[in-house]
Amino acid sequence: MSTPRYKRILLKLSGEILAGERGYGIDPQIMNRLVAEISQVHGLGVELGIVIGGGNIFRGVQAGAQGFDRASGDYMGMLATAINALALQDLLEQRGIPTRVLSAIEMREIAEPYIRRRAVRHLEKGRVVIFACGIGNPYFTTDTAATLRALEIDAHILLKGTKVDAIYDSDPVKNPEAEAFESLDFMEVLQRGLKVMDAAAISLCMDNDLPIIVFNVGVEGNLKRVVVGERIGTIVQTPLKGLEK
Repeated sequence: MSTPRYKRILLKLSGEILAGERGYGIDPQIMNRLVAEISQVHGLGVELGIVIGGGNIFRGVQAGAQGFDRASGDYMGMLATAINALALQDLLEQRGIPTRVLSAIEMREIAEPYIRRRAVRHLEKGRVVIFACGIGNPYFTTDTAATLRALEIDAHILLKGTKVDAIYDSDPVKNPEAEAFESLDFMEVLQRGLKVMDAAAISLCMDNDLPIIVFNVGVEGNLKRVVVGERIGTIVQTPLKGLEK
């Protein structure tokens, strides 16, 4: 059995990944494949927290263009993350993996309220913890929520699972000559304006020395490869610290 490099991780998944080619809603095949990846990592004894976005259902940042107040739109987006969290919980538990959904917005009938000590205790007991509804406040992205939760649970690494295999110097879809980075430091990301995570999330990681790995979670086995220490994707970290030390 492979030995995990990290004891406790926070995995950030975008809601768009769940939609697959359909672009909206939840693609059962995509979700089941993600669940298989997560179950592999859980089987290694890794303590796993997950923050999942809601962009496959509703994006708060698009609310203004649709005539909604931004704050109202963000709350709608938070509820979308709860739908995704419940779907992921159901499929994980069908595989026999104990899972808890902790919500920043109280909805006791379907999820536990987020309490940091409770989240840590669930992780220590081997349960996968899914954090829903961001941080419970508008104007904050799920990237920022993922960073905050990672710091609060003392995660060793923040893994951002995306649809691309690394961070590029330009959009690889539009520019076939775009170059991928193997590693970056936080300040480079901010200065170059690279679309890794929003600036607030990057700044939080930088201030608290929390490394980020951006990788393609759609490739079978990639999540496990990252967790056991294989060099996949792009690592963002403080210079001379983190994984290279």
